[in-house]
Amino acid sequence: MQARMKNPAMVLPDAMQPIQNLFKVTYSSGVRQTTLELVHLRASQINGCSACVDSGARNARKAGETDERLATVAAWRETPYFNDAERAALALAEAATRLADRTNAVPDEIWAEAAKHYDEKELAGITLMIAVTNLFNRLNATTRQLAGDWG
Repeated sequence: MQARMKNPAMVLPDAMQPIQNLFKVTYSSGVRQTTLELVHLRASQINGCSACVDSGARNARKAGETDERLATVAAWRETPYFNDAERAALALAEAATRLADRTNAVPDEIWAEAAKHYDEKELAGITLMIAVTNLFNRLNATTRQLAGDWG
């Protein structure tokens, strides 16, 4: 397999820095880094972005995530490895990534559960992580960026 082109954010020189800045600011939201990495990984799995699944798992591992949890994040509902706050963040990531899958894209129940565990600043961080992940997933999947090709 071969990439169709370089990542568009790398081709247009002024695009990457603002995207990276959004990623960085999510980490200042107060949400644990491992939770943000799990959110990134789950959205990337849903979107089939091999580059982001690969880098997401690596970053989560560097942040202290275990192989056991990484191996089961796609089936988080059926495992005992995630706490209620993480489950709420993962449910929000799935809903916000699969917007077209239901008429009420992000149901009130999913949002309310997340709001039980996270304050407004933390919800902003999680929501931005989901959004930036989906942006990168779309850039990478469209141009067929390869796992392992990121620096």
